[in-house]
Amino acid sequence: MKKYLILSILLAQPIISELVLEITKGSDNPYSVALINFEGSKSATNEITNTIKNDLNRTGEFKILENNKLLSIPKNVENINYSDFKILGIDFIVMGSVIEEDRSNISATYKVFNVKKESQIRSSKVFGVPNKLRQLSHYISDGIYEEITGLKGVASTRLLYVTEELSKDRSFFKLIVADADGSNEQILLRSSEPIISPSWSPDSKQVAYVSFETGMAKVFTQHIATGKREIVLENKFQISSPSWSPNGKYLSLTLYQDGNAEIYILNLKNKNLTRLTNHYSIDTESSWSPNGSKVMFTSGRSGSPQLYEINLRKFNSKPKRVTFEGNYNAKGSYLPNGEGVIFVHRKNSNFQIALKYFNENFVRALTNSKLDESPSISPNGNVIIYAISENGNGLLAGVTLSGARFRLPIQNGEVREPSWSGFLR
Repeated sequence: MKKYLILSILLAQPIISELVLEITKGSDNPYSVALINFEGSKSATNEITNTIKNDLNRTGEFKILENNKLLSIPKNVENINYSDFKILGIDFIVMGSVIEEDRSNISATYKVFNVKKESQIRSSKVFGVPNKLRQLSHYISDGIYEEITGLKGVASTRLLYVTEELSKDRSFFKLIVADADGSNEQILLRSSEPIISPSWSPDSKQVAYVSFETGMAKVFTQHIATGKREIVLENKFQISSPSWSPNGKYLSLTLYQDGNAEIYILNLKNKNLTRLTNHYSIDTESSWSPNGSKVMFTSGRSGSPQLYEINLRKFNSKPKRVTFEGNYNAKGSYLPNGEGVIFVHRKNSNFQIALKYFNENFVRALTNSKLDESPSISPNGNVIIYAISENGNGLLAGVTLSGARFRLPIQNGEVREPSWSGFLR
């Protein structure tokens, strides 16, 4: 073990939030929502109401009106004067109340009203614990989002990422999991050696990553709840980019075993390796299609980095090129519905996050900064989280398919390689 190795695993240990939400651009035609302050204990209702407001704002698809800008504030359903809300151009009203059942249980009831139809369209009740009000709030946000947009919300999902801090001319790395808004951060691993390529299991109960804590690249899987981890692959050669299959039984990854980067598939049960590519060019950054039938990867076999995919259900299937526009397309991931792919696309000298639908012959640039990388898409397919470099600092940023944008800047160190969990409920 190296002299300067510092390694610790912290089970569900919260740390002071390092990520701060910063909305940079919203939708051109957002839903206008009157979020009436929830009734109940002031300390609880303030936190719940504010968290819901931030969750909906972060999507970029909502405009939340402050209570002091409303013409009337109803206390119950019978008190709603829809005309007051129509005058302000409000589309929906959200009302709710919070009840502390006992010292260890709390419940929140919320209702959603369609102003145009002058009718209630949703009434739901969620349960939680007093010291985890943000989690309960995220559940409410997801219910509101789904009712209004028709898509499942992602406020209750989680993010996985790596941070690097410099101290006395040495780098220190953390593997961190946090709520989708950057709050409730928990350190999974701390090391003085690099941690790279974090990836969620399909059930979001485990993560996979590459750690250099012993001086050699090793692939670990680690349970979020217990912290228990396992070395699933170690090799004297370089390893990178583990990606879980949809059934959770395999990892695709990059091995430099023959002096060249190739894609392999690792059977997590028996630890057998199957070689998937065989080419003198670099093949790396693999990902699975939603149904597990295909694997996409980045390859330089055409002379520049492009996306290719292999059909695993066809014997001796040859890689099929996916991207043709531009001389740099890398780090591809399928949309959850399988209808397209997100990736890093170079336009002129800038590296941007882009989208290509398989039934289209052109690329849609979603960002416009100079160095965007490591895109990861939300499980509802509507939001992409990615890493950016700004003034030499690594930050996280997000963009919706409708063009709304937000940032989660870190206060200490740099943050990179985000990965979005699946739905947790």
